[in-house]
Amino acid sequence: MTTLCINQTSTDPYFNLAAEEYFLKNFQEDFFMLWRSQSSVVVGKHQNALAEINHEFVRENQIPVARRLSGGGTVFHDPGNVNFTFVRNVTNISEVNFKVFTVPVVEALKKLGVEAYTTGRNDLLIDGKKISGNAEHVHRNRVLHHGTLLFDSRLEALKGALKVDLSKFEDKAVQSNRSEVTNIANYLPKPISVGEFTDFIFGQISQNYTDFLIYELTADDINAIQKLSAEKYQTWDWIFGYSPRYRFTNTLETENGEIQISLLVEKGHIAEVSISGDIEEELSFKMTDVLMGCQHDYTTVKTALDGLKQNFTNWSADKIAGTMF
Repeated sequence: MTTLCINQTSTDPYFNLAAEEYFLKNFQEDFFMLWRSQSSVVVGKHQNALAEINHEFVRENQIPVARRLSGGGTVFHDPGNVNFTFVRNVTNISEVNFKVFTVPVVEALKKLGVEAYTTGRNDLLIDGKKISGNAEHVHRNRVLHHGTLLFDSRLEALKGALKVDLSKFEDKAVQSNRSEVTNIANYLPKPISVGEFTDFIFGQISQNYTDFLIYELTADDINAIQKLSAEKYQTWDWIFGYSPRYRFTNTLETENGEIQISLLVEKGHIAEVSISGDIEEELSFKMTDVLMGCQHDYTTVKTALDGLKQNFTNWSADKIAGTMF
């Protein structure tokens, strides 16, 4: 069967994630795709999105958050990171083997003079540092395998976006394994651009197939992917509402002492609120009332709290809302 090889030009993270699902579920052919996205944080399907991101850093730097179809941990995308996707038809689930997909990538890197290697089940390393995380998703008789390749990524932004305080969250979600990372570009015998790197990897992987076709997205493909992106991947319900049930707790330091805030969140909405400590009872009741049922979303929470300004002095909706993330 012909393998479709796609060198994706879109840098929209939602479009690119939707494209993976579109080709997985609407085509019969195997396919291989390379793609890059603008700066974004991509969480695994079964993760608590808020527990995996540095909310303040992501919000202040306007970094989009997305949720992918596969499980596994959270990754940072930017134009210096090259993503690869394989979809293959299988006859038996035992054929779902990470190394079937990662070994060709390692071999391609070796041809560039880069000594990368696999470790454990999911990662590719250079000199003990992670350059690639991988994950899979099975749909009927088709397996989707995808991974990252940190070529010349902004590692400080990566670390800033993924620096989290897990003590605030109590849940049963899949948690990411934090690892030391590095860029492939640091290990090249001679410098090349990320575009040249992408073209090289695309050429090497494509040539591994005895029968392959360079595939360009049609207008129908693009329309269908945009529709899936808008109706699923860009939605708050998928990105944050899909998170497993969790409890969030934090302490707000004020001039009068400490206020303890505890939220139970189900399907992204605040289901229970507990506010105690050095706070007026009336204010505690009013905060609880306006927060119940809200999306656990900064803008939504701040808007709800803003309505209490007229009732209380020394009020900072910004500060209190920030404490809830």
